[in-house]
Amino acid sequence: MTALADTPTAPLPVPAAAPGLPGNASSRADATVRTAAALVLWLGLLLVTSWWTADGGVGDLARWGDGLSAVGRLTGLWSADLLLVQVLLMSRLPPLEHAFGRDRLARTHRVVGFLSFDLMLVHIGTIVLGYASGRWSAVPGTAWELVRDEPGILLSVAGTVCLVLVVVTSLRAARRKLRYESWHLLHLYAYLGVGLALPHQLWTGTDFLGSPARTLYWWGLWAAALAAVLVWRVGLPLVRNLRHGLRVTSVARESSDVVSVYMTGRRLDRLPFRSGQFISARFLDGPGSSRSNPFSLSAAPDGRSLRITAKGLGGGSARLASLRPGTRVLFEGPYGRLSSRVRTRPRVLLLGAGVGITPLRALAEDLEAGPGDITVLQRCTTEPLFVRELEVLAAERGLLLGVLPGPRPHPGSVLGAAAGPDELGALLTWVPDVADRDVFLCGPTAWTDGAERLLHAAGVPRDHIHTESFGW
Repeated sequence: MTALADTPTAPLPVPAAAPGLPGNASSRADATVRTAAALVLWLGLLLVTSWWTADGGVGDLARWGDGLSAVGRLTGLWSADLLLVQVLLMSRLPPLEHAFGRDRLARTHRVVGFLSFDLMLVHIGTIVLGYASGRWSAVPGTAWELVRDEPGILLSVAGTVCLVLVVVTSLRAARRKLRYESWHLLHLYAYLGVGLALPHQLWTGTDFLGSPARTLYWWGLWAAALAAVLVWRVGLPLVRNLRHGLRVTSVARESSDVVSVYMTGRRLDRLPFRSGQFISARFLDGPGSSRSNPFSLSAAPDGRSLRITAKGLGGGSARLASLRPGTRVLFEGPYGRLSSRVRTRPRVLLLGAGVGITPLRALAEDLEAGPGDITVLQRCTTEPLFVRELEVLAAERGLLLGVLPGPRPHPGSVLGAAAGPDELGALLTWVPDVADRDVFLCGPTAWTDGAERLLHAAGVPRDHIHTESFGW
């Protein structure tokens, strides 16, 4: 493997220009889905706003007490709409997964979730104050009367408590103190919170069910969210696990803290796996088997076996080394957009940090390319992963390989000490045509953010940078 640290000023060979890829139909379809999803989101908000306006919401703003209630109704409608959008975003709908990818969906889900929660708080505060005729002294008594007398309010209070729990544990400060497995389990309370909100919405009156169009919209949105969860998050994984019976065949140690798990099952060739994707898996080996963890495929799927590779970070990842052959595996997926689906250019740069090289190792094996079309740069603090495997692929497929070892000189460093003080110059020296390539990135979130900034500075368009991070 070429060690760039040994020759920091030597460029990797630049291949002759390969013929352009044919129009990538998948990329065009994904772009259409992204545009359509944005339009549907905004049209839904405009639609519920128009109904609020038709009910005199704008006119009510002229009076203090009625105006507060009007603002409460509007923010409640927006919050309810966005709450169901959140469920759809993370329901594993294939068109959304393909178009956005898990990282982008998670970021959008986070923004929409906090916005929906903030609107819900405004809704609660303004509704109660409005019912109290704008008098702060009457708020406690009015709040108690609403909980005691209004249908569905008590259930919505319980739902609000569940959503508060989810939001609090989603804050970065809280996530840093939680294991992934614990955070994931607590996050499931969001479904309970959404479900408890339904009676309050149905019993509210005209804002939700005041006309056939409103009834159709809200029931349709609820039905779509419920169906998406039942089909894609429950039904499909259940069917696939019953059909394919995935089990562990062996475990191999790749480094002092990284292991690979090999698995096999029935008719794996019928699963839509692509190199670069990941699965959520739980290993039925005792304590902790009730919680799933995401693991990237580290070898190209061959229809007979699967390999995942992970570093011992969370509880689920750390126990991989002790798995025994025959252990049953329950899985969901494949997920992720870091695959050939997004490729639009003939030449590719695969840039990974630490265990982030895992999905890129699979892509290096599977992407269609001629000699020199694929460059692999692996950033590692200590020992690189898959050294022998990548060298074999380089010999067989003409990959250009580079290792960037050693500690990073400062937290913002992307390429490490091998690049010297001028990381942009080093990148352009090693990969002079980087602006004309698709770039696949994988690593810790802070590192991928820095790598994206470096690539933008090198002239790589945003649409040609495809990222998967190991944050949550």
